Amino acid sequence: MQDSSPLLTVNGLEIEFSTAGVHTKAVAGIDFTLQRGEVLAIVGETGSGKTATSLALLQLLNTPSARIINGQAIFQSEQLGEVDLLRLKEKELQKIRGREISMIFQEPMSSLNPVMRCGKQVAEALLIHFPISKKEAMHRTIALFELVQLPDPAKKFNAYPHELSGGQKQRVMIAMALACNPSILIADEPTTALDVTVQAAILDLLRDICLKRHMSMLFITHDLGVVAEMADRVLVMYQGKVVEQGTVLDILTNPQHPYTQGLLACRPSLHTQAKVLPTVADFMKEKHTAEYVDNKHKQEAPTSTPIVNKNKEPLIQVENLQVYLPVRRSIFLQPKEVVKAVDGVSFEIYPGETVALVGESGCGKTTLGRALLRLVEPTNGNVLLDGIAWKNLSSKELRKRRKDFQIIFQDPFSALNPHMAIGDAIMEPMKVHGVLKSRQEREQRVLELLQTVNLLPEHIHRYPHQFSGGQLQRINIARAVALQPKCIICDEAVSSLDVSVQAQVLNLLNRLKREFNITYLFITHDLAVARFMADRIFVMHQGQIVEQGPAQQIFESPQHPYTHTLLQSIPKGDVNDILTAQEKRKALKASIDE
Repeated sequence: MQDSSPLLTVNGLEIEFSTAGVHTKAVAGIDFTLQRGEVLAIVGETGSGKTATSLALLQLLNTPSARIINGQAIFQSEQLGEVDLLRLKEKELQKIRGREISMIFQEPMSSLNPVMRCGKQVAEALLIHFPISKKEAMHRTIALFELVQLPDPAKKFNAYPHELSGGQKQRVMIAMALACNPSILIADEPTTALDVTVQAAILDLLRDICLKRHMSMLFITHDLGVVAEMADRVLVMYQGKVVEQGTVLDILTNPQHPYTQGLLACRPSLHTQAKVLPTVADFMKEKHTAEYVDNKHKQEAPTSTPIVNKNKEPLIQVENLQVYLPVRRSIFLQPKEVVKAVDGVSFEIYPGETVALVGESGCGKTTLGRALLRLVEPTNGNVLLDGIAWKNLSSKELRKRRKDFQIIFQDPFSALNPHMAIGDAIMEPMKVHGVLKSRQEREQRVLELLQTVNLLPEHIHRYPHQFSGGQLQRINIARAVALQPKCIICDEAVSSLDVSVQAQVLNLLNRLKREFNITYLFITHDLAVARFMADRIFVMHQGQIVEQGPAQQIFESPQHPYTHTLLQSIPKGDVNDILTAQEKRKALKASIDE
């Protein structure tokens, strides 16, 4: 008879963080259970306590600034019997970590050893927990690489992490986590930075492996859209507390708590185009019901396609642009092998437009954006910005022209100097380009810009490490807007942000567009974001633009097979998704049982 008791029972878990003598409860007494073979999704924004909860289960939080102050985590161990994970000694924990409970971390590049071959890293876990030879560990590792569908598994065994794509690195992490056939797999935001097609493949892989191995999973995410395809139950966390839990169908179709309602509502929709995205803050205010927010924000966009004013001269003209990047050179430093990152691209962007450039990682969209500003030198072709051919500009003239064409980079942390106060960071380009006469005038302008991006005047003297990711991206936006540019290239500017913070930043970008008459080239792999932001969409694949047109046309009547693939890979989080996922799980379980 199968044991019906929970595999894991967490009671009253409390975690405290201490910074400069200030104690903050990151997790404030949460309770939950995980059944055998169940997928439990823990959902919430950054700072909600979901990752701290998962790390606490393996005692990976024992640092001077973070500690478990209360609670139990009762685990039914195959080796040790019933144990409290929070009170195990290190020697006993080593038998559990990786062997019975494994974890897939959010960022695969920082989780893999950059100077150790991928296969050796996975084999190491096998050699620690099983009395097998190095040869047997190698064979098992290659079999695991086949299981997670890595191309050419034997070759990938000897590859270093930097030689793999983001999706492939994540598959190596999954193989490492599965190596010892654990009872529980903890997946901490395993698809956050991945393209929609890679994300869909990883989610399918994790779901199928859980069913085939009758493995339980804690799936940690801030995106309720992916939960529909993965989870049996959902736990919603807010400010260290569980505010709602239930079956995936109940939570996604009939959320009771305002925070859950906000998380679901602030994700851009593929079906309707709202003018302003609601945010979690809208739902958390008193008396602000779902109906209130709907009436306030979800105004249907006009059904007619936005018309580009082609009587105006294009702001950006690109003709047969090519960017070939050398990957191998001869002994005389001549390129022997090149990657055609951008391969003969032509288009026009008109003043006041928002054009979204969409595609998977490696398709060339970021290289294209940087080539427009000569941050990457084009191999061939013409780029005219505001009627001027930039390839003929001297370095001095190029710096002057960049005042009108700014860029917001993907990573808000690395885009700012950590040793420079944010007020100085915003003022620096103003000083370089001679905007305003004195420091006093520039400081006043910075204060106005901080208010414009919903930050406070006292923030002017703070440093980047004192801000959240969403606040840092607002600072980068303020710095770009400070020069009053004609065009801003947004390179994956919201891809690393929580859905609610993402909604705030997208609303901000649209408001700044109206106030300052800015043109955007919005580079993204998220088609839902592109749908919300764009007048027109360019779809890029393998260095070429394979389809372009008005946003509504691209979504309602895509012509190219690659565009179809992108659209079908997007997790929508609706009832049909939930029911389809449940049917898939039932069918797969039935085939396994047979």
